[in-house]
Amino acid sequence: MSTTSAGLPGTPLDGAPSPSAGIVGPGELLALFRSRPALTRAEVMTLTGLSRSTVNQRIDLLQDAGLLVAREPDVVPGRGRGRPSASFAFNEDQGVLLVCDIGATALRAAICDLSGRVLRDLPLTSDVTEGPEAVLSRVDPLFAELLRTAGRGPEDVRGIALSVPGPVDHEQATVVSPPIMTGWDRYDIRGRFARTYTCPLLLEKDATAMAWGEYRTHYPDADTLLMLKLGTGVGAGIIAGGRIHRGADGAAGDIGHTQVTGAEGDAGPLCRCGNRGCVEARAGGWAMLRDLAAAGRDLSTVDEVVERIRTADPVAVGLARTAGRVLGTALAETVNILNPRVVVVGGQLAEAEEQIFAGLREMVYSRSLPLATRRLELHRSRLDVRAGSVGLALLLADHIFAPTTVDAALADPAS
Repeated sequence: MSTTSAGLPGTPLDGAPSPSAGIVGPGELLALFRSRPALTRAEVMTLTGLSRSTVNQRIDLLQDAGLLVAREPDVVPGRGRGRPSASFAFNEDQGVLLVCDIGATALRAAICDLSGRVLRDLPLTSDVTEGPEAVLSRVDPLFAELLRTAGRGPEDVRGIALSVPGPVDHEQATVVSPPIMTGWDRYDIRGRFARTYTCPLLLEKDATAMAWGEYRTHYPDADTLLMLKLGTGVGAGIIAGGRIHRGADGAAGDIGHTQVTGAEGDAGPLCRCGNRGCVEARAGGWAMLRDLAAAGRDLSTVDEVVERIRTADPVAVGLARTAGRVLGTALAETVNILNPRVVVVGGQLAEAEEQIFAGLREMVYSRSLPLATRRLELHRSRLDVRAGSVGLALLLADHIFAPTTVDAALADPAS
């Protein structure tokens, strides 16, 4: 797994820093430990070029802060009689992270260790259109339950991260003019959680969190990755040059509200954003529910749509194939512009893989430039329902343990 050495967006550690990398602070040394299971003092000296005294001083400092723990040396039979060197590892148990992946019709709360590994999660049905107080009041008891079962309290929480299905001001941790998230515009999410937790809080777009989770855990060498989320709505997250690409104002990846031209004179169905002919209005989960209702199918959730597709309901299958081609048309334009190495498809509709993926591949490979698709890989999400949670946890860990943040905290322990 690739590990980042900086805050958001992270900078991948491609192997170890060379002696000329200029490591000057304990924060960067901690980043080195976070990228490996364990290191001895001698290994740190080799990887960084630092002197023995400097390495000893910085390891001691990180140990005293509880960020590193000593590990008993492994004794290998037949490998000499000298005492093996002690090693040190990042202390991933010195606190926990809380994350919640909030979708249009459901959410998933999770507790994670400080390396970003999900320890336990709890899913819950929830309607994001009910507004922030209603939704977040459901998150509160889930966080409390996760902490209780882990034997932890609010004081052990080192950071919180949430993802939402709407445009996000990442720096301010607010939702900005969301098409479907009634009441969420500029709502003070940080202030609300500050009533209970004294820790950093991050807010991310759901597809972006999923993209980061897939990239870091399964495609760290991809460099450029596009995550396509197909659920109630349609969204995308972009990794470019090994970094999250949010755009100038955080609006990058809003593929669901690009317009796809229909037959001559067909403006397309009305979208929830107020425009007509959006990809989401033609191929999103809510659009398929609308069209199935018009065909006399009484369904209420996207999961029910997927089940109808799997059981070969002819109307549902036809809609899925059409949706795949609509999505593929929009994706082909994105592939031409971004030239990703990997496209990962996740969300509820990705479970109808046979029908959706056929249209996606057909349109992408017929409408994209040959050079853009020469090495393109198209995969279903390997993290599945946990993609957002994993991405949020990794983003949060990178943010909390950014070298500059660690250095500042060690210089001023009271902070």
